Amino acid sequence: MKKVVKFGGSSLADAKQFKKVADIIRADKDRKFVVPSAPGKRFDGDTKVTDMLIALYEKAAKGEDIHEDMLEVKKRYDEIIEGLELKNFSLETEFFEIETNLKKAPNLDYAASRGEYLNGRIMAEYLDYEFVDPKDTIFFNEEGHLNSYKTEKTMKERLTKAGNAVIPGFYGMGKDGKIKTFSRGGSDVTGSIVAGALQADVYENWTDVSGFLVADPRIIKNPVGIKTITYRELRELSYMGASVLHEDAIFPVRSAGIPINIKNTNAPEDEGTWIVESTGQKPEYTITGIAGKKGFCAVLVTKSLMNSEIGFGRKVLQAFEESNISFEHMPSGIDTMTVVVHEDEFLDKEQQVVSTIHRLAQPDAVEIDTDLALIAVVGRGMRSTRGTAGRIFSALSHARVNVRMIDQGSSELNIIIGVENKDFETAVKAIYDIFVETQVK
Repeated sequence: MKKVVKFGGSSLADAKQFKKVADIIRADKDRKFVVPSAPGKRFDGDTKVTDMLIALYEKAAKGEDIHEDMLEVKKRYDEIIEGLELKNFSLETEFFEIETNLKKAPNLDYAASRGEYLNGRIMAEYLDYEFVDPKDTIFFNEEGHLNSYKTEKTMKERLTKAGNAVIPGFYGMGKDGKIKTFSRGGSDVTGSIVAGALQADVYENWTDVSGFLVADPRIIKNPVGIKTITYRELRELSYMGASVLHEDAIFPVRSAGIPINIKNTNAPEDEGTWIVESTGQKPEYTITGIAGKKGFCAVLVTKSLMNSEIGFGRKVLQAFEESNISFEHMPSGIDTMTVVVHEDEFLDKEQQVVSTIHRLAQPDAVEIDTDLALIAVVGRGMRSTRGTAGRIFSALSHARVNVRMIDQGSSELNIIIGVENKDFETAVKAIYDIFVETQVK
């Protein structure tokens, strides 16, 4: 079996965490390829190394002296090196080169990427793995997008020869020959690229939590964890604001049918969450997860016999397009069509949009309903369970929450409920209680 393992910044914040990570890797001989992030926060109020490097770049770009700031970054790495007792290892040369390059030609992507690069150097030395620099294996095109074909081909050839290797996350090489980074969270993307190129059996993503939770712990106290979730369910939850992997970090493994296992560095014995293409396993609960966001508004367009008017929906949506506003959901009836949009994007342009809708579609009326929060109830178990929507409405009614909108996709995987912003937390708790809490008890 071949496993690619990625470790987040909190898992590599100091020497103590490094040792935990090394023990995890050495405990399974199949963990052959390691993707490290830059050191994260060691304690509340601490600064991530990447943020230190970005601040350092900003100084260099203004022509200010960065030597003392560079020494502070170096101190973080020296503490890790000393804590790991790597007596014959030093990053003196690397830090001299980084400081020289930033003084000569300040570059944000280059500066931001050095946190992963340096951590990768330490990790490779500590594990006695080969170090593979992503600038030689991950490539971007002229538009700044990943060159998937070249990257996969080069990565596969390079790592097949390496055996065991450390590949830092977050960056690669741009078409212009300069270092280019992914967006924040890019180490997840790197791990997925490595796993996809190697056709790994499993992509393990190690962080500081034991997988995903059914609901936001800021709203639900100690929510239960999700054991298995499909890519489609994950997509629905992430779309509605759940803190999960970025879509770019999923595609390379999803297209190759490789499962992702979200694990906890501080509790490696926990099973974590499995993200899979599909599964025959019956879900523990009817729902897989609950997620939502505040700050929406609904534009209700009414016109008699609109269902018989060809092109009516296109005309309404064109009004939003002309104002550069994207829509989130679009529930409709025989004579009504509702377009749900982000309130902060819409309100400054509301009269422009309303005027354009009248000009293009000639509706009977256009009404605007603000102060709306959307909640997504997601779960593959909803397909085979009768009365799911009824249970949701019953729970919300009992909690005295007024439902202002409902939208269910044809996949029966997701139900979207609109409530007032002030009722958002109450609604999430009511839905969690009816589907999870009562079953746990």
